[in-house]
Amino acid sequence: MFYTPGEAVARTGFSLDTLRYYERIGLLDGIERNAVGQRVFSDDDLAWLEVLRCLRDTGMPIARMQRYADLARVGDETFAERAALLEEHDRDIEARIAALREEQARIREKIDWYHRQLPG
Repeated sequence: MFYTPGEAVARTGFSLDTLRYYERIGLLDGIERNAVGQRVFSDDDLAWLEVLRCLRDTGMPIARMQRYADLARVGDETFAERAALLEEHDRDIEARIAALREEQARIREKIDWYHRQLPG
């Protein structure tokens, strides 16, 4: 099944500009075109965009996303490298979560302080 760019936007939540950008920088590869030259996206393309969404939403830098995409295009022999790249990203996420938890503790302390200042 193929999807128009508008349908791909609706299904993925990416903007059309982002899809074009991802194609230009090599994150999207081999996007088909219909008879009139319009891009059409396959189910595999949409599944790949879900992976890119996860990586982007968890803060992976574009350069690392490009490296992951390059490795994925090579094939199964890059499984170990891809796993290592994702493990590194996972550690980065853990560090950001820990930092946010520390900041959240400060915010909660301030909330408690305000509650103690209220009459009553």
